[in-house]
Amino acid sequence: MDFTLNKEQKDIIKAAREFATGEFPERALEFDREEKFDLDLWRKACDLGFVGVFIEEKYGGLGYGFFEHCLISEEFWAVEPGIGQAITSATFGSEIVQLFGTEEQKEFVLPKLVAGEAIIATAITEPDAGSDAASASTTAVRDGSEWVINGTKMFITNGDLADYVMTFVLTDPDHPSRHQRHSFILVPTKTKGYEANKLRGKLGIRASDTAEVSLSNVKVPLENLVGTEGEGFKELMAFFNRTRLHVCAQGVGVARGALEESIKHVKKRHQFGVPLASFQATQFKLAEMATRIRAARNLYYEAAWLVDHGTIDHGLIAMAKWYAGETAVKCADEALQMHGGYGYLDEYRVQRLYRDAKIVEIYEGVKEIEKTIVARSLLGM
Repeated sequence: MDFTLNKEQKDIIKAAREFATGEFPERALEFDREEKFDLDLWRKACDLGFVGVFIEEKYGGLGYGFFEHCLISEEFWAVEPGIGQAITSATFGSEIVQLFGTEEQKEFVLPKLVAGEAIIATAITEPDAGSDAASASTTAVRDGSEWVINGTKMFITNGDLADYVMTFVLTDPDHPSRHQRHSFILVPTKTKGYEANKLRGKLGIRASDTAEVSLSNVKVPLENLVGTEGEGFKELMAFFNRTRLHVCAQGVGVARGALEESIKHVKKRHQFGVPLASFQATQFKLAEMATRIRAARNLYYEAAWLVDHGTIDHGLIAMAKWYAGETAVKCADEALQMHGGYGYLDEYRVQRLYRDAKIVEIYEGVKEIEKTIVARSLLGM
């Protein structure tokens, strides 16, 4: 792999950084304190081509890979993670449509997402089924020409905002293999029986909508099944092998933001008559942060490049996800420590970065699951 970015990729990074620095800082504190987001900012990002860049051109996208999607996410998260998540997660679920949907489904959903006309969500986690996705108990039962869906989903990104929710459901509960019991069904959120309760009081990424979703006798046409019935778990893993790369970029982004804030602070903050930057202990912290960031970026660059070139390396993706999350948390922690008491104030961006970072170690596969995947790939299990 050539780690040198081409001109187009460099231009994407530059444009994403300029958009984020120009639009995010002014409203970041407002969105964080009030746990809200202005959808006009998402629409503006859509108009500028930052949303769904991996969607094929014939469906309105730019036809780039997940690598370019990651580049944008890293830049957004380096400036303001909550806003970055609110914008880039608006297509979270389109990957399943593009990978496994019918031509009709793709033409119906994907162009709307790119144009800023619709938001999609993916509902997987349940109150009693998190890391063990195969235990998901939300049911979808055939009734004539319709699916009747019942169940509860938890921690659903955009659950209260989305127009469509890609829902992971149990369609064959008696299948001998627990990994061949589920399917994905596209649920329009205006369907009777769909209810979303916005979750408040999150530790971080407060600008991003998160909800508990209830589906009570929700009826959708049979043709809303996306992919192959009973292959939902397999399709979910294919989905995660792409979206986890997005999370890696988020981790690198928030770590970068923490480093950038730290450098600015230690240069201007004086103690004992000299800048904090002059102390070797401070310099070591910065050196370690920069090294971790470079290593985490290289991991996700390689993994994303391979995916876009047709190779799925489960172990490498898991390494990147785990390490990027850990890097985000460690760098944010060191940044707040260097800020001292100032870092405890929400007026300082480092406080938000500290709170935002932790989620990267949790969603789309907690770090313990990622380590298990890495170990199994090494052991051939």
